[in-house]
Amino acid sequence: MTTPAQISERYFTAWQTGDFDTLRELLADDVDFVGTLGRASGVEECLGGLRGLGQILERIEVHTRVANETDVITWFDLHTAGAPPTPTANWSHVEDGKITRIRVTFDPREILATNR
Repeated sequence: MTTPAQISERYFTAWQTGDFDTLRELLADDVDFVGTLGRASGVEECLGGLRGLGQILERIEVHTRVANETDVITWFDLHTAGAPPTPTANWSHVEDGKITRIRVTFDPREILATNR
């Protein structure tokens, strides 16, 4: 059995390496995403958003991950082209081995200013 923490770790590794096949496997068909830069409903919209930010993503530096039986909070620095590292919090809810909800918060001003 894969734990929510392990699923979260795979999610961030796949996103950072551009492995969208693995991301698709980890996300529920009806995944619901709400973040600082937008919303996505369903796996295709969510993957589209991850691809979009992935175009400027340089790396993800995870500082800590806290998990229980269904939820994971990952605190990390989002390194993007031209912007200083952006402290970011990501909450993921996992059901039946799939991520069903994602909430992300960070201050987007530096990213937006350098990637217009």
